[in-house]
Amino acid sequence: MDLNIVTLIFFVLAVIVFIQLRNVLGRRTGNERPPFDPYARPTRAGSESDDNIVILPPRECPPTNDFSDIDSLAPSDSVLNNGLRAIRKADSTFSPMAFCNGAKAAYEIIMTAFASGNREMLKKLLVKDVYEEFIRAIDEREANSQSVRFSLIAINKAEITDAGMQKNEAYVTMRFSSEVISATYDKDEKLIDGNPQVIVTIRDRWTFARDVHADNPNWKLVATEDDE
Repeated sequence: MDLNIVTLIFFVLAVIVFIQLRNVLGRRTGNERPPFDPYARPTRAGSESDDNIVILPPRECPPTNDFSDIDSLAPSDSVLNNGLRAIRKADSTFSPMAFCNGAKAAYEIIMTAFASGNREMLKKLLVKDVYEEFIRAIDEREANSQSVRFSLIAINKAEITDAGMQKNEAYVTMRFSSEVISATYDKDEKLIDGNPQVIVTIRDRWTFARDVHADNPNWKLVATEDDE
């Protein structure tokens, strides 16, 4: 199965998962900022999928030596251009534009899952070290009987800032700038942090990675940092 099918289906999967979360939580409601499985493997026709994956028709794969989309994103011979080309050479189905779209959806899903304390969802999307950091923050919040009402208003910017290959592992770093509302309450519903009436801008830098030689095509979040 070509991995470009996986690229195409992620956004649909992301929307389905987000709708499910929204039905439980209400309108984009959750928690404070967290510290991708941008792709999920489709199932064969007629088989059942626990993840409600919808398979779309495959898109034509660009030839391995076609880098026009990469050249339009980053100047030729730049570090970023060379890094994206290296991934394309290792995986001819890799599309920076499709990855950006999937990463934006993953960003919202991960933020919402962290906010709601959805450990099961986070475990699917994060590598072990990052997952454990998220869980420590969730555990601390719950131990203090705190809740955070969080709304992601908009993602104003999502751009690739770094990419490349490290042995068999492809990695892509994204810079996000988003507008959110976040307010933290104690067990008595007293506001202790944030403001439910104020939209604030946050900037994050997230890195996703996957082994291009592995049977599992999933990308996962491997690092996070503030981008202030």
